[in-house]
Amino acid sequence: MNILILGSGGREHALAWAVMQNPKCDKLIVAPGNAGIAQIADCATLDIDSGGAVVSFAEENAIDFVIIGPEAPLAAGVADRLREAGILVFGPSEAAARLEASKSFTKEVCDVAKAPTAGYGHFTDAEAAKAYIRAEGAPIVVKADGLAAGKGVIMAFDEQTALDAIDDMFGGAFGSAGAEVVIEEFMEGEEASLFVLCDGENILSIGSAQDHKRVGEGDTGLNTGGMGAYSPAPVLSAEIEARSMEEIIKPTMKVMADRGMPYQGVLYAGLMIKDGQPRLVEYNVRFGDPECQVLMMRLGGQALDLMQAAAESRLGEAQVNWADDHAITVVMAANGYPGSYEKGSEIKGLSALPEDSSNMVFHAGTKAEDGKVLATGGRVLNVTARGESLQEARDRAYAMVDAVDWPGGFFRRDIGWRALD
Repeated sequence: MNILILGSGGREHALAWAVMQNPKCDKLIVAPGNAGIAQIADCATLDIDSGGAVVSFAEENAIDFVIIGPEAPLAAGVADRLREAGILVFGPSEAAARLEASKSFTKEVCDVAKAPTAGYGHFTDAEAAKAYIRAEGAPIVVKADGLAAGKGVIMAFDEQTALDAIDDMFGGAFGSAGAEVVIEEFMEGEEASLFVLCDGENILSIGSAQDHKRVGEGDTGLNTGGMGAYSPAPVLSAEIEARSMEEIIKPTMKVMADRGMPYQGVLYAGLMIKDGQPRLVEYNVRFGDPECQVLMMRLGGQALDLMQAAAESRLGEAQVNWADDHAITVVMAANGYPGSYEKGSEIKGLSALPEDSSNMVFHAGTKAEDGKVLATGGRVLNVTARGESLQEARDRAYAMVDAVDWPGGFFRRDIGWRALD
């Protein structure tokens, strides 16, 4: 089977690594890829947001299966163009991808599905949004309605921060994503992520993870795209997972099917859990990053079989074979992230690190140049390890982190603290 993965981040490196563990993969191309991906697969230059370009490339390269990593190509309808061309694809349609591309759409679907989530208001006018904030008070959450690369969410613990967020969003700080805003009730509890595969009819849970969104240790500082993650998430017990499926995910999938936009792909539900009750924070229509890294480390080669079953509407006959293990990933980010950061600093020491089924460094924002690995993004490396316990996995991951020679980067030393405490 010839496989094409779209994307260039740590998520796509992890997907590529897992796919390569499966013997049915004859050839793997990743577009555009990164320095780490180039070590295990062919990388190609391609406009991944153009359905026509992706279809042409897939036909020219005899691609049997396309796996779409990031949200932007999904929101642009790339999966639709591939299906129309008769090419097997893993990823939801443009219509179904609105579950991530539009927060107001998701809220509307949740209302119909009676799925528990935060109270909210949806606004296209700054003054109306500010009036809502003044009436509700703080803490409160302000979200850009559209895709903002994981950064369009402001958790405001005082009223002025929320009002400033409205000015920023309507002032263009998040581009077109902030042309509309959703303002939500601040939910208390512990957040975790549940990942399920859907084939338009059947739903299969493929595991839980917990991300660390804040840039600073102890979950302090600005929100980021994620500074590390671990799997499984103890807070998402079997009972809470069952409630989440019955009260949130299954009703959502029914509403989507009833609206003529059945969901096919991976659905990532961010959940806030308090007193045993899960409530939906948000949906994402792709694997989380860095949650994908720990899931792929635990799933290995079977990930390809599961994604293919979802794409071929065969999830009813699929099952996940879990080892009784744990995985953790630590993000190494460029100094200054999530603000402005310098690009082009050299990363040394990577070639001496182990690369096997229990230890991997997944590249997120790197490029190879003149025999060197250079940092090109904000989040640059995902240092990932498995172990029989979370502590064992954590010790392995941080041993690798400490062996990386990169003065231009930083990381959190407390990934996994909630579960270990």
